[in-house]
Amino acid sequence: MMAMGRVDNVTITKPSSSSSPSSTASTSVTETVNGSHDFKITGYSLSKGIGVGKYIASDTFMVGGYTWAIYFYPDGKSVEDNATYVSLFIALASEGTDVRALFELTLMDQSGKDGHKVHSHFGRSLESGPYTLKYRGSMWGYKRFLRRTALESSDYLKDDCLQVHCCVGVVRSHTEGPKTYSIPLSPSDIGLHFGQLLESGKDTDVNFDVNGEIFAAHKLVLAARSPVFRAQLFGPMKDQNTEHIKVEDIEAPVFKALLHFIYWDVLPDMEELTGLNSKWASTLMSQHLLAAADRYGLDRLRFLCEANLCEEVAINTVATTLALAEQHHCFQLKSVCLKFVAMPENLRAVMQTDGFDYLRESCPRVLTELLEYVARVNEHSGIASKLGNEVILDGGDFNCRRVKQRL
Repeated sequence: MMAMGRVDNVTITKPSSSSSPSSTASTSVTETVNGSHDFKITGYSLSKGIGVGKYIASDTFMVGGYTWAIYFYPDGKSVEDNATYVSLFIALASEGTDVRALFELTLMDQSGKDGHKVHSHFGRSLESGPYTLKYRGSMWGYKRFLRRTALESSDYLKDDCLQVHCCVGVVRSHTEGPKTYSIPLSPSDIGLHFGQLLESGKDTDVNFDVNGEIFAAHKLVLAARSPVFRAQLFGPMKDQNTEHIKVEDIEAPVFKALLHFIYWDVLPDMEELTGLNSKWASTLMSQHLLAAADRYGLDRLRFLCEANLCEEVAINTVATTLALAEQHHCFQLKSVCLKFVAMPENLRAVMQTDGFDYLRESCPRVLTELLEYVARVNEHSGIASKLGNEVILDGGDFNCRRVKQRL
């Protein structure tokens, strides 16, 4: 389908001097309803000699409430041309009166060079407006579309076959008046309803054991939200005991936050969840929750955690966040961390944190990228050289291993 613009004409009714002041407005909208059809003509050489004025027709197709067809004249449409040209037309094949439309006829270049022969109303100014077809059988097209000799020596003809692409845009007009209703719509509360379902514990049918803490949930809700849970609970390789599942490599507060998001579709209150009122605790929870989101295929949660961590970059956590960004392919978060660490006032302090040791051990190749950032920020300082020596002396392999601090 081809997108077309529309013409808006606004009519304003002025209030009568004898009545209370009021105004109304309406809009006249003129636009096109668009459609296309591809017509393949095989055995072109056999169609020659069919006779002037005789055509090969495509199947009919519907656009804008009307039926259309493509007519191809191998020997041309006009006797006076003596079969020198082929003719190509679009015809109105259904009943209609004064049907206004835009047309496009394209003879396709079959060599792959895109040298198509195009005649089009679309995308250009039309001095007299759209073409009008008066009645059924009316046509638009070209009697002298292309010389037959030129056609037969061109890339339009391949394996004795032609390809024609046709576009039709039927002009329609209607008037839009003011709305006669005003219905207030409240925000979606589906998350509230599912969240209350989780909190109630009603009709749960699966239990998760996370470090000895049990979390009850609903299989169908988990499967609808996470492709990993769907495979685990209903797939061909599902757990044998789906009523009681032991979860490894994730901590209870993180799993609780994961379930909160699955049901409520919002992040939980980090302070309430961790019991700590500190930026460090919030960052640590976001780190663990990002890893859990990646593990269970919850992209929206992963993006929310990535955005939070971008806002919470700090000296004592940036190195572990950078390692996490590398391991879980969070490219924007990785860029934010690299730029922060590379700043001269931050680099030395970050290198003295335990997180930097974790970064060096788990993702040593990130240090190479960090060196490039440092070089850009302070090309002539000795800091880059100092960091470079540490990388060389590290001797670690280039396989990223996961970094995780306990909550």
